[in-house]
Amino acid sequence: MNLRGEKQLLQGTSIFLVGMMGTGKTTIGQLLAGRLGYRFFDTDILIERVAETTIDNIFATEGENYFRSLETKVLEQICAYTRSAIATGGGVILKPENWGYLRHGLIVWLDAPVEILVQRLQGDRSRPLLKDRDLSEKLTILLAERRSLYAQADLRIAIARSQQTPQEIVEEILACIPSVLKVVES
Repeated sequence: MNLRGEKQLLQGTSIFLVGMMGTGKTTIGQLLAGRLGYRFFDTDILIERVAETTIDNIFATEGENYFRSLETKVLEQICAYTRSAIATGGGVILKPENWGYLRHGLIVWLDAPVEILVQRLQGDRSRPLLKDRDLSEKLTILLAERRSLYAQADLRIAIARSQQTPQEIVEEILACIPSVLKVVES
């Protein structure tokens, strides 16, 4: 199926990208939005705009629970949009309430092994959940806690090698859309 076919199948349905930090949700979301003629949103950026501070600062001053409540509020607002590619935070899947919002669109899980995540996140000090611990150990724990939740996504895209380009991943997502959406006959 070609891009026009995927657009027809989607019928304006938004695409929510979920997965661990470091899987490339923002980069892939931007490229996907461009290919589909969609808008792009990153929930982390929207949270920072609403809070008028950084996520790191939110965690430091208000804590993770406050951050998660802001995340839910942003998701509640953004799920009303159509024709959007939305990169979500890695922990968005932790609150059952958020799944109701995610189900307004097609949920795509970008799944990468811990080894690739460690390569990508080495030296990144902007992520509050990765402080004060061995990076590989922390990512292994987080992924183990979240894997079964991520697996509830409509589509799983395995990022199997670090050399895989964002464009290749976007093409894989587009190629897999027909496997999860059915053509609605008019």
